[in-house]
Amino acid sequence: MTTPPRRDATLGGGRLLRDVARDTRGSLALLVCVMVCRVGVALAVPALLSSAVNAVLEGGGGGLDGPALGWGAAVACAALCDAVMGPLGASGTSRATRRLRGRTVRHLLELQPRAPLTAGEAVTQITQAAPQAGALPAAAAQSAVALAGSLAGFAALWVIDWRTAAAFTLGVPLSVLIARRFVGRATEAQSAYLGAQSDLATRLLGALAGARTIRASGTLTSETARVLVPLADVSAAGHAMWRLQKSTVWQFGLLLSLTEALALAVAGLGVAGGRLSPGQLLAVAGYVKLAIGALQQVDALLALAQARAGGDRIAATLAHPLPAAGPITGATGPGGVLLKGITVRSAAGDPVLESADLELPAGRSMALVGRTGAGKSLLAGLLGRLSDPDAGQILLDGVDVRDLTLDTLRNAVTYAFERPALIGTTVHDAIAYGRPGASRPTVERAARAARADAFVRRLPAGYDTPLDHAPLSGGERQRLGLARALARPALVYVLDDATSGLDTVTEAEVSEAVTGALSGRTRLVVAHRVTTAARCDAVAWLDRGRIRAVGPHRELWRHADYRAVFAAHDDPAAEREVPCPSPV
Repeated sequence: MTTPPRRDATLGGGRLLRDVARDTRGSLALLVCVMVCRVGVALAVPALLSSAVNAVLEGGGGGLDGPALGWGAAVACAALCDAVMGPLGASGTSRATRRLRGRTVRHLLELQPRAPLTAGEAVTQITQAAPQAGALPAAAAQSAVALAGSLAGFAALWVIDWRTAAAFTLGVPLSVLIARRFVGRATEAQSAYLGAQSDLATRLLGALAGARTIRASGTLTSETARVLVPLADVSAAGHAMWRLQKSTVWQFGLLLSLTEALALAVAGLGVAGGRLSPGQLLAVAGYVKLAIGALQQVDALLALAQARAGGDRIAATLAHPLPAAGPITGATGPGGVLLKGITVRSAAGDPVLESADLELPAGRSMALVGRTGAGKSLLAGLLGRLSDPDAGQILLDGVDVRDLTLDTLRNAVTYAFERPALIGTTVHDAIAYGRPGASRPTVERAARAARADAFVRRLPAGYDTPLDHAPLSGGERQRLGLARALARPALVYVLDDATSGLDTVTEAEVSEAVTGALSGRTRLVVAHRVTTAARCDAVAWLDRGRIRAVGPHRELWRHADYRAVFAAHDDPAAEREVPCPSPV
């Protein structure tokens, strides 16, 4: 039985942000302790000031020693806390951001090619949403401690003079309403901003990937204009955020100023009436300032809104289920493949592959042939679970591939692609990628089999040449990708048009070498050339999402429609209809 699809997050941004806070609880706890100490100092200062003023007014100058010492200690402690809070907050934010980026990148890589995100959205989440969400622990701690300090200051007002506290209370409900509305609207504005940034990044990445085509077509000006279209939305979202901040700041400023003035007026009347001492008036002023502190933190509220928007965006990505992994490990069979009733539908529900049955005996080779869009690469990708069918089974040595652990499947099935992405620091790393610790002799054997050893040795530092300093043609990159597949000991090798970028002579040499290197191994080959198909033991002919026929290439060659498949790919051999080479 397969396990149900895994989900990294299912309860939205709130759950994700709580997880982030839990991941950074050590530094967060230390930060909270420092903040609490700072608030404690802020609470002590008005009381010390009140005692000092009352002592002076009562003519007891000698009684100033205690308040003076307390004042000095409070100032020193406050300075120390202020110096420590910045680095602690930055450290916690960077740690949370790193964890969020790591989780998001890992999830996206595990989802591929199933990931529903555009490249620009992925970049936006990693570069902008993650840092904003990562700032939540420090921002939330700051807001929570500030709120606790404000409540403590508010409580002190009630202790000193309940009339002043009651006057202050009149402005609290409206302040809370303004704060809540600000956070909600700021979250919406930030989400719109991230969305516009994502669109801009997607367009830019696409343009950079096609930079040569753009230059060759002379469309640089129009393409620049097309890429920058989302700037209008970016600007609109940014201006909306600034307008929101501006309106909130003046509303807060006016309301809190009026609230503070009312509270101090009531306290002043208390002094005039003899209900409060001058020192108590100063204490009231200090505690009023502390009580309204939590409501003045527009920047902290904005950080919370940004964290919420970024967290919601990342959580939506992490909520996409990862491929279900089975419990079976250590596949050791000979590599027989059986596809039963495979159906794959498009997003619109139309069948791309329909009721496909195919058997590839262990140790044999089979070519997948068909016109563009027939489903060859899709079918080849099912075996290694690059995608999953909507119906049917893929069996490897009689075991459903969904019942294998992902590590087991990756070790059993390996791929060489038409346009391989070379990953690593050096050429050696690129070939050894996916097989950590592969020795130099192993890498060189794989390169020789892919007919890549000769040009690699001509590079400035041979196999140790950095990839970004290795001038490689498309065909040379293909051969390195093929060498990477050959360096891995697998049960099944899937060659997805892996030699299409080679000239006819080189392709024949590479195919012959690969056939020798993989003798006795199971091979599934996506083929566009007559010679490639002819070298395989059998051919599966795909036509409009169905397997039209399976058999030796020589037998299928009798069909005009089959020959037309190769003619459609401008294969000269197909146009001449020359006799096909014998399978090797």
